[in-house]
Amino acid sequence: MLPALVRSTDAELIAVAGRDPAKTRRFTDFFGGVPVDGYERLLERADVDAVYVPQPTGLHAHWAERALRAGKHVLVEKPLAPTEREADRLVRLAASLGLALLENFMFLGHAQHTLARGLLADGAIGELREISAEFGVPPRPDGDIRLQHVLGGGALNDVGCYPLRTALLHLGPDARVVGASLRYDGGVDRGGAALLDAPSGATARLGFGMDRSYTASCVLWGSTGRITLPRAYTPPPDRPALVRWEGRGGLRELSVPPQDQFATVLTSWADRVRNGVPSPLEGEPVVRLAALLDQVRHRSPIPGAAPSVPATEGVL
Repeated sequence: MLPALVRSTDAELIAVAGRDPAKTRRFTDFFGGVPVDGYERLLERADVDAVYVPQPTGLHAHWAERALRAGKHVLVEKPLAPTEREADRLVRLAASLGLALLENFMFLGHAQHTLARGLLADGAIGELREISAEFGVPPRPDGDIRLQHVLGGGALNDVGCYPLRTALLHLGPDARVVGASLRYDGGVDRGGAALLDAPSGATARLGFGMDRSYTASCVLWGSTGRITLPRAYTPPPDRPALVRWEGRGGLRELSVPPQDQFATVLTSWADRVRNGVPSPLEGEPVVRLAALLDQVRHRSPIPGAAPSVPATEGVL
């Protein structure tokens, strides 16, 4: 994110805060900005209008709230909060303060997803029947921060939220989890799968993990065809993205011009802050994603422990 911020004409890097002064200084020596010792001190600065919160997942909600209460607009890494209740509270807080609170799902702003949604809306694959989405990365080394339960680590929060957000995008706000399984090792989930449905009758099959070969794909399967995005979540910024459309007319491979997702989300954030332009990264979708995460955890809690999050209303 910092390289895109430095290149951006929509925002200016003012300061970088950290707990380790030496490390913070190395960042500012390379990227610019003023090094600040401690997050609270950064929030006290009058010359900072908005903050980016990239801390470990378990700290997102805390520092997003601190920033909002300090009068700052916020772009926070996903997911915003560990529960639906907490996400709803923070979204309402931002609205009450007149501040922008965006959850950083950059893929939603990429043109390949705009193209796929347009094809679907135009009936290019008939009626949507099923979504298949997967995001997996190779195993992390022991001690990796993404595997520390106390900091909100685990595959569901780190990579599973992407397929869930994709399902929400296409199935709509009434999507619900009807089945889920998480594979635990060392007290943290390393991988899993979920099955969702929606009132339309469409379903979603989702897979994710930090214990497998790399993949980041999405398939929309309709009554008359399919749309495939081979790099749904991590398209290279310097190469075209590929969208495969299979229908009655055969297979077409559509090329989407290179796009930097980091730059796109910064532009969207700036438009929201300066001009009030609505963003798909804010509001009710943020709360609905948290609800789906709740439902997955409820269906597959840590073995031998009671579910840490109660079932969301409507879960079977």
